This record gives sequence, structure tokens and C-alpha cells, in this order.
Amino acid sequence: MSSPAAILVVDDEGFILTMLSMRLRDHGYSVTIARNGKEALQTACENPPDLIITDYQMPILNGVDFAHTLRADSRTENVPVIMLTARGHKLSVAELKSTNIRHVLPKPFSAREVLALTDELLMHERAIAASVSKDKAA
Repeated sequence: MSSPAAILVVDDEGFILTMLSMRLRDHGYSVTIARNGKEALQTACENPPDLIITDYQMPILNGVDFAHTLRADSRTENVPVIMLTARGHKLSVAELKSTNIRHVLPKPFSAREVLALTDELLMHERAIAASVSKDKAA
């Protein structure tokens, strides 16, 4: 039996941290939380998660800057990110290409949407990893 996927949830709103963490844990994931980008960066670099769900607007280090820094660090360069944004806030194509942001989900969102994206993204990442492993073995 494999261990549950590790997810880092980053948001400065306590309600969102609690709600997402509880739903993800109930869904079988191992969850760590952080309340700002600086705390999240330290947590992610010390123990890289399988996926990060982060808010865009946060104190100390915003979500896009956090995602750029993750991409630049060899320990976290391949960790996929789901970005939560306030309504109407769009990320540019350049911001998406220079980070590992795989999905942008506008607020308000449903926990069901987050779970579906999480499942889909982790399944896709595992398929890629399996393919790479198979190619290396050949």
C-alpha cells in the first residue's frame, strides 16, 4: 500500500485552510498548512510535497512569487501548483509558463472542485513519473 499524497495548502484565511485541509484529509491525503508564502516556501523546501494549493494574495510573499521561487529551487522545481485567486484576477501566460501553476481556480470555489482538480493533477503527475521511469529502465 502506498503512502497518501502529500499536499501543502497555503492561505492566510483560516476558514479556507481549515475547510480545504479537512476535506483533503477526509479524501485520504496527507496535508500540511502554511499561512503565508514565506512559511510555505520553508515548509516546501524542507519536505517537498506532491502538490501545493496556494492563494494568490498573501502577506510576505504572494502566490505567484512563491510559485516562481519554487520553480527556481531544485528541491521543488517539479512540484505542481493549483492557484486560488480572487474573482476577476487573471494570471498571464508568461506567469503560468515560468511557474508550475497547472490550474487557476477563482474564488469562491467549491471543495468538490478542488478535490477533482487535485485527483486529476496527481493522477497525471504519477502517469508522467511512471513513463519517465519506464523510459529510464529501457
